[in-house]
Amino acid sequence: MLAAGSVATLLGMSLAVARKPLRADAARNVDKIITAARQCFRQFGPEVPLQTIATTAGVGPATLFRNFADKEELVLAALNRQLRLTVDPVMDGALADIDAAAGLLRVLEALMAAASDDANLLCAVAGRRELLTGITGSLMESMSVLLARGQGQGSLRTDISMTDMFRLLAMLIGVVDTMEPGSDAWRRPLALVEDAIRTVRPSRPLPVFVPIPASPGFTTLPGQPVARPE
Repeated sequence: MLAAGSVATLLGMSLAVARKPLRADAARNVDKIITAARQCFRQFGPEVPLQTIATTAGVGPATLFRNFADKEELVLAALNRQLRLTVDPVMDGALADIDAAAGLLRVLEALMAAASDDANLLCAVAGRRELLTGITGSLMESMSVLLARGQGQGSLRTDISMTDMFRLLAMLIGVVDTMEPGSDAWRRPLALVEDAIRTVRPSRPLPVFVPIPASPGFTTLPGQPVARPE
């Protein structure tokens, strides 16, 4: 289950982790460990042992711990890398786009896709608020720029604050807890958020409804409709 700490971790972390410059061989090891971590978390879930990650990466436990003090630090590095690779370019494009509202929505899409793809990584840091200590970034600042531009252009509601946006993002990321990892079921609630923040509601149908999975760890709602195209 995703807790508030994991949501805040994704929203509050920077798009790059401050690390000392590494030698080429050490940098390769870090890359292999982070790649293996994402693979193992997807395959085995958030409780995967670090020994399994080290073995998958082809390095010894000493090499892993020399670069990452514990699982939380490794998870944070893996999440940061994915945000840097997937969200940072989208944010750059959004800031350059003349349509600020459209750019902001693309950033939200990129964030939700990252959260869905790495749901088990988020679960691994659930409730770990201490991970936010000393972590700051430009993500929310850039979103604030897009929000202000969109409000100035008349495409986004002027009574929305960045506090509202942060809470809406937290709610959206919480949606990941109600769907299968890697699913795009988040597209429908994101469309509902878009309807709420735009000054004019988009003239398009909502994305396809995706039921909550009927499996251990998920709650099936009474009278839940069957998924169907709209």
